Amino acid sequence: MLRVAVVGSGPSGVYTAQALVEQDRVPGIRVDVLDRLPCPYGLVRYGVAPDHEKIKSLQNSLRTVLQHERITFLGNVEVGGDGIPPERLGELYHAVVYCVGAATDRSLAVPGEELPGSHSATEFVSWYSAHPDAVAGGFALRARSVVVIGVGNVAVDVARILARSAEELRPTDVPHPALGALAGSRVREVHMAGRRGPSQARFTTKELRELGGLPGARVVVDGAELALDPAYATGAAPAGSAAPLSAAARRNIEVLRGWAEAGAHDTGSDQERAIHLRFFLRPVELLERDGRVAGVRFARTAPDGSGGVRDTGAYEEIDAQLVLRAVGYRGLPLPGLPFDPALGTVPHLAGRVLRDGAPSPGEYVAGWIKRGPTGVIGSNRSCAKETVGSLLDDAPLLMERTSAPDPVAALRACGIRPVEWDGWLSIERAEADLGRSLGRGPVKIPDWAGLLDAAHAERG
Repeated sequence: MLRVAVVGSGPSGVYTAQALVEQDRVPGIRVDVLDRLPCPYGLVRYGVAPDHEKIKSLQNSLRTVLQHERITFLGNVEVGGDGIPPERLGELYHAVVYCVGAATDRSLAVPGEELPGSHSATEFVSWYSAHPDAVAGGFALRARSVVVIGVGNVAVDVARILARSAEELRPTDVPHPALGALAGSRVREVHMAGRRGPSQARFTTKELRELGGLPGARVVVDGAELALDPAYATGAAPAGSAAPLSAAARRNIEVLRGWAEAGAHDTGSDQERAIHLRFFLRPVELLERDGRVAGVRFARTAPDGSGGVRDTGAYEEIDAQLVLRAVGYRGLPLPGLPFDPALGTVPHLAGRVLRDGAPSPGEYVAGWIKRGPTGVIGSNRSCAKETVGSLLDDAPLLMERTSAPDPVAALRACGIRPVEWDGWLSIERAEADLGRSLGRGPVKIPDWAGLLDAAHAERG
């Protein structure tokens, strides 16, 4: 029997486990899905915005996979750091597939980035998603003006949550402390800024359009700023671009054009929150006042004729008491595994981990730690299948390795107390109980102690 550990229970990890147990080349494979957190589903639980119920419902299909008779979920198992070393894990299983994602964010590398009031969008998302590692104290949202740097879907999510009322979010699973902070929010202006033009923005049209449907908020777009993008007038990629203008970019431009035209003579209501979508602005400094962030200084950019942008020599400052950077995720090195710091990934060949350029027997990667933070959730399925294909090709060699007869018992002997599937179900029940006590649906438990107490409540 081939025993495989999959490290990470987000989409890439679950799709890897599914591909392993559903193939017929090597029968009877057993898979243990390990996660540092006591809860499964990765970014589907802790990264998808609470008002995106349709995407969050993907948990149902991931749940079905994790309930397979030859798959065992083991939460609260850290690999590396203070947990079990990768080399020891490799002794317990015939093969280990690392699906640990991209756990941190990219920095702006500008002066003032470390000022109080400057945060990554990842920190903000973790707070409203009740991640147990969320920033201590959360976000008070006393700022009247917020700048979100970035024009991808994460930036849109953050801007949308800031512009929603607490009552709109009350039916979701947003944690109660975050809901209270959102109820007391003083935010009136949200500025979302990108250094390039609308044709190069990374948000999807569906996400973009959602901003225009928020009650109590209006979208503000400057048509003159949009017109700086050659694609805005021609509907085609600028000269020098490596690829033609995508259908998604054309749709985005038309949505933005509609908002610019509709808002040309509409100043809005003082009671509304305003979401300003800005382009051709490159952050060069976070401004300080009284020891806190007070705004962002941007360099004005313009198309350079080769698909990029150049600085124009002009600058603009936007007042802000809260700045959130949403400029991409980045993988972190896992102790004991090779790592490419330039790419933020583990070196691999079709999913096989490479050590000094050669495949390392029994070590594999899938997901963002393999290919970088690209694609959508579904992209992880084909990525996982490639890695599993490599593992199955190696199966005869892997079976020559020894594995522990009972890896879970061996983990316990190392001082690890895994949260198994029954423990996760206990957490779900505790969250449903918490929600009922607050007059809401299920509400996430936001801290480690609460999650582990719930997981072990029925077993003592």
